[in-house]
Amino acid sequence: MKVKTLTKLVTLSFITATTLHATNGDHLIGVGAKARGMGGTGIAISHGAESGLANGALITSTKGTEISFGGTLFAPTIKTQIKNGAPGNPEYTSDAKLNMIPEVSISTKINDNFYIGIGMWGTAGMGVDYSKATGQNFATGKLANFSMVTNLQLMQFGMPIAYKTEGLSLAVTPILQYGNLDINFKTASQGAPNPLPRGTVYTVGAGLAQDFGFGYNLGIAYDFSANGVAGLTVGATYKSSIKMKYNGQVSNAASQFGLTTITDTLEQPSEYGVGVAYEMGQHSFAVDYKKINWSKTKGYGDFGWKDQNVYAIGYQFAQDNWALRTGFNSGSATVVEQTNPALNMLNLLGFPANAKQHYTFGGTYGFSSQFSVDLGFVYSPKATDTFSTFGIPGFAAGSTVSTSHQENSLSFQLNYTF
Repeated sequence: MKVKTLTKLVTLSFITATTLHATNGDHLIGVGAKARGMGGTGIAISHGAESGLANGALITSTKGTEISFGGTLFAPTIKTQIKNGAPGNPEYTSDAKLNMIPEVSISTKINDNFYIGIGMWGTAGMGVDYSKATGQNFATGKLANFSMVTNLQLMQFGMPIAYKTEGLSLAVTPILQYGNLDINFKTASQGAPNPLPRGTVYTVGAGLAQDFGFGYNLGIAYDFSANGVAGLTVGATYKSSIKMKYNGQVSNAASQFGLTTITDTLEQPSEYGVGVAYEMGQHSFAVDYKKINWSKTKGYGDFGWKDQNVYAIGYQFAQDNWALRTGFNSGSATVVEQTNPALNMLNLLGFPANAKQHYTFGGTYGFSSQFSVDLGFVYSPKATDTFSTFGIPGFAAGSTVSTSHQENSLSFQLNYTF
């Protein structure tokens, strides 16, 4: 298939996915309703075909062929207030309030040793929409959030290939990533060197930019049942970085705030993780740890993002044809205050990845031995950050940008095995 044709098909799949919001930086805490119901855990506990991206080694639990199809409905509430040394600066609410992220996973057992899968997963993204904000007036300090509109969307296509011998499972998953990015906002000229007269409002934006990138995931899992410890599994994963370039987006936006050395490369970071799971009759417990290397990337590192430690715990109670799940996910702060005020403005206003904690619930109901439905609900309490913007041209002493971020999401998934 030609790249242009593939680009069109992928773009169509994103029509309803206007903006994504995530917990761990711009990453979803987990892909699939089962994982999201258990705090995003999935490094050591198998979720069947859904495990193809989290840890491909765990698709070895597939007994025949399994197909999972679903998505996640996000309802974020993001509010930002820009104070510019004058009273009465309003707080605006982003209009990016409802979003849909698709997910399809397939896995099949070839023989007792080899398993293979394929999947398409919406994995990450973020964005805001203040286009309806009014009052663009630098003289009074009411900036109307620059009418900022940002939209980053990422989708990964992968094919996990797993090998199992006794209790050991190994997997490699080649990844093709599609991404698009749009940054659009309004600002006012501060005079020279800008050729426009001081106070003239103009629009900054280069239209939607798209790119493809390649990477890989590695996974390992070991089931200690063969060693006399029934129900205990440990796992580990490594995910490579993936370089993406969005022509005319990041550099153009950053240059308006005096950041002239930032390029259009926005590299998704590498990460590694370890996990342990224990199944005891009807009860299953899982604990994961991940390290996401934001500071080492081109793009996020330039914006001062910090490496992130992510801890997740999950619990499942299963009986007959149904199961209940709950969990908790906590990630350290990725976006922290910088000495450069322009970075503070762009991070909190355009890319508010400041959600830190999530509480999760979920369940499964099997209508037959072949067909089941999963649900997962995730609640993230409000997180608020306030950073200094004093030093940006036109911003007086005491100027700040403050963003609050709260999320609710519901995941729905259909499973068919044969």
